Amino acid sequence: MADVFKGLNLIETLKESVESNKLSDVKDAVEDLLISRINLAVVGDRGEEKVSFMNSLRGLGPEDEGSAPSQSPVAPEEVGGYPHPKHPDFRLWDLPPVPATSPFEPEGYMNRYKFLRYNAVFMTFTQIIQPNSVDVFLEALSLQRQTVYFILLASVKDTDKSLEEKRKNSLEVLKSQSVKQPKVYLVKPSSLEKFDFPVLLADMAKDLPEIRAHALLLALPTLTPTLVSQKKEAFKALIWAAASLSGGMSAIPVPLVASMVDSSIAVRILTKAQLSLCVDDESVQQLARQRDLEPAKLKELRTCVLSVEVTKVEVKRRLAAAEKDLATVSSKLVEMALPRHARSASRSFTAMLQALNGAIDEMAADAEKIVAAALEGRK
Repeated sequence: MADVFKGLNLIETLKESVESNKLSDVKDAVEDLLISRINLAVVGDRGEEKVSFMNSLRGLGPEDEGSAPSQSPVAPEEVGGYPHPKHPDFRLWDLPPVPATSPFEPEGYMNRYKFLRYNAVFMTFTQIIQPNSVDVFLEALSLQRQTVYFILLASVKDTDKSLEEKRKNSLEVLKSQSVKQPKVYLVKPSSLEKFDFPVLLADMAKDLPEIRAHALLLALPTLTPTLVSQKKEAFKALIWAAASLSGGMSAIPVPLVASMVDSSIAVRILTKAQLSLCVDDESVQQLARQRDLEPAKLKELRTCVLSVEVTKVEVKRRLAAAEKDLATVSSKLVEMALPRHARSASRSFTAMLQALNGAIDEMAADAEKIVAAALEGRK
C-alpha cells in the first residue's frame, strides 16, 4: 500500500480511491497510519551521543523506562533493537559502525546487516565521515535506496566552531568520493529541535513513501510547534479517510453498523492522537522531568478532556453533538436532493469529520501550549 502513495499528496490519493469506490485501499491506509509501522537504522559507534540520539527519537530521557542503556547489551558486531514504548511498530535498530578496514566490500556489510530492510538509515559519526561509510552510501544509491543520511552528532565538548570544522571536513570527504549534492546534518542528540534535525525531517518527508513519512511524523515526540501543526494536519487526513469509510458503511442499510464503526475508529484515532501529540499524563511527566519543570504546571495547560483521557463516552457525546448540529434547514434541503443512501453517507461523513477535526484542534492547541512552555523552560 505504501508504494501507492509515493510522491503523492495523501488526502488527494485517498479521494481518488474513494471516488473509484476502492474503499479497501482507504481502509488499508487508515490501518497503516494508525499502526505507524516504520523501521529506522542508526549506524555508528556505540557512544554516549548515539545512545542519546536513539532515546530522543523516541521521546525518552536516560532515566525513562525503555531507554537505550549507555552500555549496549548486545555484542559489538550484533544488531540491537529498541521499540517505541507507545508506538510498538516504530522500531529503531542499533547497527555497528562501518569497519574502517581495507580492502572493504560495502555489499558484505549491507548483506550482513540487511541494510535494505530499513525504511531509512542514519549514518552517524562524531568526528569525520569514514571513506568506507561513503562506499556503503553510494552502494545504497546504486540500489535505488535514497533514504540514507549522514548525521554529525554534537558532543557536550563541541563548540560551534569545532562542529562547523567537522562538517566542512566531512563534506570534503563526500566530494572526494564523487557524491553528488553532498549533505551532512548537524544534530544535537539531547535537543533534536536544534540545529539541522528539522531540516532532516523535511528531507525525509520528501524521500520516504507518503505513508511511511506520516508514520515517522506521528511517532516522533512533539519537539516544536511546527511538528505539532504537521501532526495535526496528518491526523486530519486520517480523519478524512476514516470518515469516508464511515460514509461507505452508512450507505449500507444494516442497523447500528455505522454508529458502531464510527465510535470505534474515532476512539482509536483520538487515542493515537493523544499519544502522538504527547498530551497524555506519562508523556507530559517525561517531558517535565527532561526539562526540569513541574509536571503539574504542564498538565494544567491542558483544557481538552480528550488530552487527559480518551473515553468512548466522550467520543460518542461529540459524535452525537455533531449529528445534532447537522439537523439544520440547509442540510435537510441538501439531503432532499440526494438519493437515500447518499443522504445517510453524507450525514455520517460530515458528522465524523466535524467531531474529530474539532477534537484534534483542541488537543493540538494543548500540545502547542505544552511545547511552548517546555521550550521556554530550556532557554
